[in-house]
This record gives sequence, C-alpha cells and structure tokens, in this order.
Amino acid sequence: MSETSETGSFESRSMRPEVKLFHQLRWMIILRLVAVTGMALPYFLLRMTDESRDLSFDFLFRGAGAVYVASLVYLVFLALRKPSGATQAYIQFTGDLLVITGLVYYFGGASSVFSILYLIVITEASVFLRRQAGVYIASFAWLLYAAVVYATTQGWAAQATSDMALEPSALRLGYYLVIHLVGFYAVAFLTAHLARNVARAEEALVQKGERLAELRVAYRDVIESIPSGLMTTDTSGVVTSANLAAQDILLRPLEQLIGRHVYELGLFDEQTWRTLCGGAGQAARNRFDADYRLEDRKLTIGYTLSTLSGGGQMAGFILIFQDLSEWRRLQEEHRLQERMAAVGQMASGLAHEIGNPLAAISGSVQMLSSGVSEDSPKSKLLNIILKESQRLDRTIKGFLQFARPKHAASVRFDVAALVAENVELLRNSNEVGVEHDIELELEPESVYLVGDRDQISQIFWNLTRNSLRAMSDGGRLRIVGQLVDGRYYLEFVDTGCGMTAEEKERMFHPFRSYFDSGTGIGMAIVYRIVKEHDGQVYVESQPAKGTRVRVELPGAVPAAAEPVPMEA
Repeated sequence: MSETSETGSFESRSMRPEVKLFHQLRWMIILRLVAVTGMALPYFLLRMTDESRDLSFDFLFRGAGAVYVASLVYLVFLALRKPSGATQAYIQFTGDLLVITGLVYYFGGASSVFSILYLIVITEASVFLRRQAGVYIASFAWLLYAAVVYATTQGWAAQATSDMALEPSALRLGYYLVIHLVGFYAVAFLTAHLARNVARAEEALVQKGERLAELRVAYRDVIESIPSGLMTTDTSGVVTSANLAAQDILLRPLEQLIGRHVYELGLFDEQTWRTLCGGAGQAARNRFDADYRLEDRKLTIGYTLSTLSGGGQMAGFILIFQDLSEWRRLQEEHRLQERMAAVGQMASGLAHEIGNPLAAISGSVQMLSSGVSEDSPKSKLLNIILKESQRLDRTIKGFLQFARPKHAASVRFDVAALVAENVELLRNSNEVGVEHDIELELEPESVYLVGDRDQISQIFWNLTRNSLRAMSDGGRLRIVGQLVDGRYYLEFVDTGCGMTAEEKERMFHPFRSYFDSGTGIGMAIVYRIVKEHDGQVYVESQPAKGTRVRVELPGAVPAAAEPVPMEA
C-alpha cells in the first residue's frame, strides 16, 4: 500500500469519532423536539378546550418555544461544523439542563418529578463524551438542582407554583440533595463504564470487520491470480462465479458466464454433467479431458469437478480447469520425434541393404536393354523395370537424407532474396502449369537469417511441391515472407484439396504420403529442418478449402541500409 493511501486511511479513521458525534447530536436535536412537542401539545389542547383552567402552564409554552429556537441554532452549528463537535455537545447539554431546571423550579421545586430528566442529559454526556464529560454535566446539574433547593428554602418555588408544592422540611431538602448527588454521579460513572465497554466492543467489531474485509480481498486476489480457471455453481449447475482465468480460457466475459448452466459453455454435454455429478449429488474428483471448440480453434481442456460445501451441506460444485492445448501439442511433438528417430534408424539400415542390390539390378537392366530392339515387348518390360528402379532409388535417397542428414551450416544469408530466387525458379519449372497462379509477397524485401541456406531451400521446395500436387486441376499458391519481432514467417497458402483433421495430425509422420508420386518423407524432412533451426511450423487446413502452412524461423534481422556515397 502506498504512503498516500495509508495517510488517507489514517485520516478517515481519525475523523470517524467526530463524524459520529455530529450524527449523534443531530439525532439528539430530533428527539428533543419530539419530546418537547409531546409535552406541550396536550397542555395546548387542554387550554383550547377549557379556558377556565389555571393558566400557570404558560411557562411550558414559553419553554417549548425556547427549545425550538435553540434547536434551530444547534442545527445551524451542525451544518457549519463550527464550533467543534465536543463544544456543540456541551452547549446542548447546558441548554437542556437550564430547561430542566426551569421545569423543576416551576413544577414542584426540590420534589419535582422533572428532576429525573437530569439523568437523561448526564447519560447522554457520558455516552457521547465519556466519563469526564459525564462528571462535569453531573456536577453542573447538581449545582442547578441545589439552586432550586435553595430557592425552595427561600420560598421562591412555593410562590411560583402556588398550591402545587408544599414547603419541605430542612431534613427532606438535605435528603433531596444527597440522593440527587449520589444518583447523578452514579449514573455518570456507570454510564461511562458501560459506554467504554460498548466502545471497546464496537472497536473490536470494526477491527474484525476490517480483517474480514482484508481476508475477502486477499481471497479474491488469490482466486483471480491463479492461472487455472475456477467456476462455482449451485446444486443445479448454474454458474455463480468465475475468475479471470476462466474468462480468458473460455474467451467469454463474466456476464456471459454467470447465470448460465455449466454444460451450456461447451465443456461437456448434459449427459456427461449428470454422470459427473452422480445421482446423489456427489461429484467425481478424477481429472478429465474435453475438447472445447471456440469459433475456428479447438482447445484441450483438463478439468476436475468437486462439491462445494456450506454449513455442513452441499451448496454446489467447484469446476477447476486448465487449457492443456500447448501441453498436448508438446506431447504429440515429443511422440513424433521419438517415432521419427525410430523410423530414421530403420530407414538407414533398410536403405543400406537395398541400395547395393538395386544398383546392381539397375546396371543389369541397362545392359540388357542395349541389346534389345526398341519395338520388342522385352524392351518395354525392361524400361518399366528401369523406371521403377529409378523411383525406388529416389525413395532410398530420401530415406538416407532423412535418416542421416548432413550437418547444418550456420551462415548469414538473405532469406527473402533466397525465397524470391526460388519462386522465380518455381515459375519456370515443369511442375507449374498455365492453370497455376504463383503470388509472392515479401515484407521487407531483404531480411538476414543465420542458418543453412540449402536446408531453407529444401523447406521451400517440399512445401511448394505439396501445394502444387494438392492443386492438380489448377489454383493459386500465395507465398508470403514477413519479419515480425526478430522472427521470419514464411507462409504457403494454396487453394487445393485441403486435408481432414486426421490427415493434418499425421502430416509430418514419415511415410505418410497422400499423393501417388510422393514418398512420404518430404514433410518429415521439413519438420526436422525447422526444429533444427529452433523454429515452429503450423498447419491450417480444411477439406476442399485449401491449406495454409506457416513456418516460423527465429534470429532474423532486417537488412542494413546501404550507405549513401558522398558527393565529390
């Protein structure tokens, strides 16, 4: 947390008691007005209905008016927030004590029942401003009450109240003074003690609330920070929450997840969901994999489902899942490399065992064909044998190239210029017919790459020949070279027959050719060369919609600008 936020938080906590006091004073004004109105209104109605009644109650109306005026002043002070809250509290307490003293003086003197109202003000002072303020207000209230007692001894109270109060004896007056003194201070100390305990309980509650809020924030941060997707559902399977990873993996915002049934998200169907949950509502804890299709791409999602308990009962389910697509790709790549290594060893031995007899057969056929006329049926058979032996020889050479590749050279060359040169050779080759359209896009036109020039050319020719074979009836082949963030991307996009998902997965497997004239080694060689250059190769294809092969080669840099010659 920054220093500014800590300072702001401390200031807000330090201002909290002052704000609370202003709020309490506002409520005290409201309750005072309600109490005074409740006392004055019955007497006002009594006067309006019976004018023969003694009008000694006019003091009550004057006192109520004074309370209304004072309350208006108090409200102005509260609105201005000046003076301080404690000072305004003392002003209101003093005003209340003076009003109560007037009531005691005019209605009963020392024995007036209105003296109990002193306890309310003392209680308010002890609650609002704690024990010291309670003691001050209790002392002031007793002094005012003692003044009333003194007035009683002088006969002032009896004159003022006429026959409403009898003159008490000196012993009774002393009793009133002592009992009020003890009562005032007892209420002040007891209320302050209770208020302090309540304040401590409130502070502890606030601290617990703050810790709970911090725990909630920490919990939320942990849930939002984990890389795995996490969703919770109710007992029926409706999603109730989802973290950021879940939204990123499923590529759906939170509003498209909350409130939907979990099987509507496409991870599994309704029957699978019911199987996982079980008839008794107990979810399986094993890990499962599912293919999640999102628009034009397929993800492999691994997930676990467990029960969510609350209060000792099942409250729903917890679904935790991860995107295993990259892991699955690496796994398949590792398997492919192991398979290619095994096939390479077999091909090396097989090519060695077949190569020598094949050379002898080819030489013998050529010698036999020289002594046979061209029109003889034997000549045609010998030509077939020779042609097939030559095709077998090319296949064996491909096996040897795959099994025992030459050491890759590491030289700096212009890969964009190499691609442009190969495209020109391709356009003039016999493999390209008039029905084919070759397009080239290079950006920039000169890019340097460290690698083996011949092997990069081999990638080019293997991929372009495959594209041309896929477009036997004609089509367009677009070749794109692009430099992005130090990586050179070489794309081959054709409009040929395309491949199925199964054919695409086995595209780089050795001896998997989908063309009559292919050996099944070319794409395996492309894969090996790309890996030797620390690159990646990606394939996108659909039946009857063409194929897109993207080769990524790292370590590319744009060509340096030619220096401008200085003028003489």
